[in-house]
Amino acid sequence: MKLPDLNLLVALDILLEEGSAVAAARRMNLSAPAMSRTLARIRDAIGDPVFVRSGRGLAPTPRALELREQVRGVVEQAHAVFTSGREIDLRTLERTFSLCANDVFVGAYGGKLRDLLASHAPNTVLRFVPEGDGATENDALHSGRIDLYISARRAFAPDIKLQHLFSTGFVGIARSDHPIFDSPINLDSFTEYEHISVSRRGLARGPFDTVLAERGYMRRVSLITPNFQSAIFAVADSRLLLAAAPDAHAPAAHRRAPGLAPAPVPAAHPRRQGRRVPGLASAPGPRPCAPLAAPHDQGLVHGVGPFRA
Repeated sequence: MKLPDLNLLVALDILLEEGSAVAAARRMNLSAPAMSRTLARIRDAIGDPVFVRSGRGLAPTPRALELREQVRGVVEQAHAVFTSGREIDLRTLERTFSLCANDVFVGAYGGKLRDLLASHAPNTVLRFVPEGDGATENDALHSGRIDLYISARRAFAPDIKLQHLFSTGFVGIARSDHPIFDSPINLDSFTEYEHISVSRRGLARGPFDTVLAERGYMRRVSLITPNFQSAIFAVADSRLLLAAAPDAHAPAAHRRAPGLAPAPVPAAHPRRQGRRVPGLASAPGPRPCAPLAAPHDQGLVHGVGPFRA
């Protein structure tokens, strides 16, 4: 059986990453005509246009999008075959590291992490991809489509290595001129005003409401957003309360909207103790910055085997 030209996979991977034939040609040190011929060969090999004109650039076809992660994984595995066992010079390393994390982690630590990476490996790229349903990340870690997954604790396959990074609590956030600050905050005043719920699944209720119900209270959620970034801007432009913002996100929220202020949550929630998990160092109980909202482990890093360069 005649093997296909595997160089076409490298070219396709770069084209999918750049989304531009001109940029891909520059990365591959090819002329524009040579890049066009390469794209024609890729189309012939796959039996699909791969890219179609969209405005001034190229847009991947559904088939190309379907192949993207598979192509990326094959190229990285091939790269590992030829580089395993070698000492890596981080100063000259050219690679994209793919991390899966939520908007809280990216907003609080993304820039700092990139600066740290740039000081050791200046030619690398840090790419954050959004979270899925858990099973998606499990498959992506095994196939090499993502290198690390940073999230709250959830079940993973036994061969996934876990490391605890940090624990986070929650704080309430409101505009500094919100009337809730006119008097001491208690559960009556806290539930008097309308709230924002942050849920990727569009849910208005969660653990926070369970704790409220145990104390005989209920809040009215009038706005649901999929992430904390959008919730922060909504709080800044309204009289809504954001009752459970991760404390790691609070400094970044204040920089984006200086008119915001922390709102203490007027109830105590039982402190959850750290517990041992196979493959995970014992984690101390999280500090209850907003004790009404159930604190949880936010910083677990997941990966298969050693971090590949």
